[in-house]
Amino acid sequence: QVQLVESGGGLVQAGGSLRLSCAASGSISSINAMGWYRQAPGKQRVLVATITNSGSTNYAISVKGRFTISRDNAKNTVYLQMDSLKPEDTAVYYCNAWTRTWTPLSSWGQGTQVTVSS
Repeated sequence: QVQLVESGGGLVQAGGSLRLSCAASGSISSINAMGWYRQAPGKQRVLVATITNSGSTNYAISVKGRFTISRDNAKNTVYLQMDSLKPEDTAVYYCNAWTRTWTPLSSWGQGTQVTVSS
């Protein structure tokens, strides 16, 4: 089992930036990839970005070119740099970790709230 702690959310104006962090602990050696989901009010949770141990990244179309995912393997931490934020980016952001077969390694934490004002 892997424990994940998200941080870095907040309130920002449209066009601004935020950086989210997710620190992993526990069965770190099981992790092949980490990433971020988000859930807006009244909507389903959707995948935003992932990064594998080898550094391969994937992004949802809605955030491509504006968000950048990265990781610090020494700190077992993944980051989500969010630039050019839009009101529609408002959501609770959750991180997760996966094995090589994309089996989730953690149950959902409390997430971190991102609110973008227009």
